Amino acid sequence: MKCPSIVDYGDLVGWGVIGLIESIDRFDPGKGVKFEIFAKSRVKGAMIDGLREMDWVTRPTREKAKQVEHAYSILERKLGRAATDQEVACELGISLSKFHRILIDISRGTVLSLDEMIQVSPKGDTITLLDAVPDPESEDPYLQYEAEEMRVQLAEAIDGLPEREKLVITLHYYHNLMIKEIADLLGVTNGRVSQLHTQATLRLRARLSRTDD
Repeated sequence: MKCPSIVDYGDLVGWGVIGLIESIDRFDPGKGVKFEIFAKSRVKGAMIDGLREMDWVTRPTREKAKQVEHAYSILERKLGRAATDQEVACELGISLSKFHRILIDISRGTVLSLDEMIQVSPKGDTITLLDAVPDPESEDPYLQYEAEEMRVQLAEAIDGLPEREKLVITLHYYHNLMIKEIADLLGVTNGRVSQLHTQATLRLRARLSRTDD
């Protein structure tokens, strides 16, 4: 949890202990949630409550934060996309530079942990903000799904080819044999292998095109 330098570590521990005691008092085993999960949420909640009580952010700044949040909500519902800084500034009726200054003021009072729990399932599974942050190095799940679907469709289409065409495709793409090597293996001319390859390619394109339709 990122905190301003004015926050004492001992205070955090003290608030956490209060949260732990509250967890013991309020825990209900009948709800199917593990105690450590429930306690973790309460301990962090108690720490955040303690930080808020310190209130190092002025009331006007907190009001501005609410106004900005409201502006984002209105614009993104209306636009159906993420609002730009300029659009939010216009919605608030202020200049872009003033909007950026407000963001700086608000950021000084923002206490947010990526480990903060935002949901608990009936099975006791938790979802944190960190779980919801996309990994920029990971592949897009939708693209992965599309690629897998394409592989399945292509495999089915290849399986439906005439035997000679299927054999040429298999030897060329799966075993990395050149046209001449395939011709020698099958005892035919290079031209015949090229013809079979072309026929197979055209047939596959046609079948995949029908699948897309």
